[in-house]
Amino acid sequence: MSLLLVTFQGFIMIETLSALFVTFVVSIATIKILLPLAPQIGLVDLPNARKKHDGAIPLIGGISIYTGVLIASTFFLEQSQLFNLYFISSALLVFIGTMDDIYDLKVAPRLIFQGLVATIMVFGAGIYIHDFGNIFMTGNVDIGSYGMLFTILACIACINAYNMIDGIDGLAGSMSIVTIASVAILTFLNDTTADLLLPMILIVATIPYLFYNVSTRNPRGKKIFMGDAGSMFIGLTVIWLLVVGTQETYIGKPSFNAVTALWIIAIPIMDMLAIMIRRVVNGDSPFKADNGHIHHLLLRIGMKSRKALWNISTLSIAFALIGILGEYKNVHESIMLIAFLCILSIYCLVSIFAWRFVEHKDRNLLASK
Repeated sequence: MSLLLVTFQGFIMIETLSALFVTFVVSIATIKILLPLAPQIGLVDLPNARKKHDGAIPLIGGISIYTGVLIASTFFLEQSQLFNLYFISSALLVFIGTMDDIYDLKVAPRLIFQGLVATIMVFGAGIYIHDFGNIFMTGNVDIGSYGMLFTILACIACINAYNMIDGIDGLAGSMSIVTIASVAILTFLNDTTADLLLPMILIVATIPYLFYNVSTRNPRGKKIFMGDAGSMFIGLTVIWLLVVGTQETYIGKPSFNAVTALWIIAIPIMDMLAIMIRRVVNGDSPFKADNGHIHHLLLRIGMKSRKALWNISTLSIAFALIGILGEYKNVHESIMLIAFLCILSIYCLVSIFAWRFVEHKDRNLLASK
């Protein structure tokens, strides 16, 4: 019996390693194939007033991540309606993201496609956020079918949160790894027999992109960006994993509390809310693109891009660990929610006043010239 168990575990290990190897190879191969093609079809990012990089950078990172995940999942994951709908939704977002990378689409068509993808998750897959847990100490808050509308809005918000955070080398990729790894850890803590292959595939698929995006060993002239196709794919993946992880669905019971999800996506969500509030306060559209994100602030105060990446990633890991520890130690959901809202408020206030200080300093500098 023990020999059979060891043999079975060995088979699972070989299959897992094979899946991760295929993921890595496909992602690398996709980058190498698309590198010479991207400039020919206009799939490049050109420097402008908001983008200070040098030259035309291929926007192929997201396509490479999606392709690696798709191929490996097709061969190594058990096929189901849920997974099929996830990949159909992802394909739609990668398509519209690629079109946006090439033609710089307006906000409206992007939001329409994001809403369409959200409805596929809610009405096609039949999964949506409705149970928020005991966040008010009065019993579980369940909004029932109203959760369908809430999930559509949450899906659009999450997609755009990761799209907005993609502003310096490696940031969106790092944020996605922190969140996906946190989901895997929380799932494992709740069920040690859970299949964690998909999160592992997602993480491994991101590694080749990060090498070509941030590594100093990457050959000159072969730098790539993730592009809207990648950041929107990651945002959809994150919200999909969070819905499955926090809600009881036909595929299983929840692995962690809904409030914990806020902690493991803290930086993208807080940054999006802070900048949208700041834009509204300044009389601008909340969807107006600008250089007002947390990474822009750190760069403006003199921090190098690599150091800003490490600092933001470290903060993201710290928030995720708070969520994981709170879940593991059974800290009451209401306490976790209050703590998150307090940090969110502090984050928004610090962000707004920090930008006012920077802008005031710039005006004084101009006046003195």
